[in-house]
Amino acid sequence: MEKQKAKEWKESEMILTFKLKKIIGKQTQLMQEWWNADLPTLNNVEQVLFDTNYDNAVQNINAWSEEDLKMRFISPILSLGKLLEYGNFASCFDKKISGDVENHHLVVKADFVIGSGLMDYLIRPFFHFQEYKPQKNPTGDPMAQILEAFLIGQAENQKESKEIPLYGCEIIGKQWTFVIMEGKEYCVAQSLDSTVREDLIQIIAMLRKFREILETRLLLM
Repeated sequence: MEKQKAKEWKESEMILTFKLKKIIGKQTQLMQEWWNADLPTLNNVEQVLFDTNYDNAVQNINAWSEEDLKMRFISPILSLGKLLEYGNFASCFDKKISGDVENHHLVVKADFVIGSGLMDYLIRPFFHFQEYKPQKNPTGDPMAQILEAFLIGQAENQKESKEIPLYGCEIIGKQWTFVIMEGKEYCVAQSLDSTVREDLIQIIAMLRKFREILETRLLLM
């Protein structure tokens, strides 16, 4: 029997189907907290890594393939954001997750996901990272994929009678957009341009802030 291909959702379709509300900008308390993360002071090794990857992106990001974007830039930035260090949480690349939500079976592959668990054994997801094809060749809808992952995560949390906010980030080429979902509402911050030095520092600050939120709050809920 031929395996049925997972449905490819659009963001607008997700909103209508699951009665979601989209909030633009820093208009929720959690997004304000995340956005106002303290800018990091990089040590000498981190500064070299930052400068090297920043210069590389400014010169080449528009020409990179999807794999180039992941390996040459996104991965080092996640490292500077302290999300690739082992801790009391699990982190996985290319993790397929699925679940039943309001009579719909959702299946999505998260490019990077963080949650409770150990090493690569994921129990409950809290952060979903979706990267897009470079801007010159876009396919799919990464925001819809983030929403799918959020809804699957909420379904898992509801099994334990818990309401936990979910965090995420969409990348389209050089643009990074952070997202938080609470209940049926998801807040989408203004995009940050990773080829602007000040924006890249902000991106790293928000990644580090998420790790703080994860370890001091989400994992304890």
